[in-house]
Amino acid sequence: MVLGLRSAIGSDVGRRRTSNQDSGATTGRLLIVADGMGGHAHGEVASAVTVSAFTELEARLPPDLIDLDLAAEMTEALVDATDRLGRRAAEDPETRGMGTTVVSLLLTGEQLALAHIGDSRIYRLRDDDLVQLTHDHTMVQQLVDQGQITVEEAAHHPRRSVLMRALSTDHAPEPDLDRIDIVEGDRFLLCSDGVTAVLDDATLQRELVSGAEPDAVVDRLIELANEAGGPDNITAIVADVVELPDDEPRAQHLRVAGAAAEIAPSN
Repeated sequence: MVLGLRSAIGSDVGRRRTSNQDSGATTGRLLIVADGMGGHAHGEVASAVTVSAFTELEARLPPDLIDLDLAAEMTEALVDATDRLGRRAAEDPETRGMGTTVVSLLLTGEQLALAHIGDSRIYRLRDDDLVQLTHDHTMVQQLVDQGQITVEEAAHHPRRSVLMRALSTDHAPEPDLDRIDIVEGDRFLLCSDGVTAVLDDATLQRELVSGAEPDAVVDRLIELANEAGGPDNITAIVADVVELPDDEPRAQHLRVAGAAAEIAPSN
């Protein structure tokens, strides 16, 4: 049995922002969302450059990834993105301080390699059970972990978007890395906090279990986030794990969204 990913991606500026600093991309084996850091110079550049580094990584990897150290490969892509951002900032002082979150999955055999920095999230739906696979790198999440505030208090905390970790020009990347076992029927959601800041897990679960195709779910999540006020840029990827026919290749055309679709790659 050959497992593959059938995915959809969408990105929207939201109701209160004037530009989209989110970026995302999908192929037959790569999923990535990057959220340029709000309040920083040129977050859209940071997210687009990071997505470009990952899509170039995926393009140069061999068809069979089972024997590769994917944690090292994904870390290399993050270091590459950091280096590109550093060069860009050296050339253009206005871009100094730019940064981005990153969540990415890379398919290999019956597993997905995971890389995560920041507060964008990855969820897995299996047998109608929704599980968050990433842990937010935020000040508020740290307070929850330390028992100083509750999860309910965190959802409305005025500093809930303050990041403790991000990909930026200031330091080497510190990603969370993991391997996720997959089975046919799994459904994954990757999204920026423009989704999760206004839609709770119960809403996400309801939409993911709806039986709708990935593109319809992506459109619905963007619609709901905007109806809830759309305070931030909104980017989502929904991907289903499917058994591919023997004559169907895993390859899938690259699709990009958000700032990555507007900004030329930078090396």
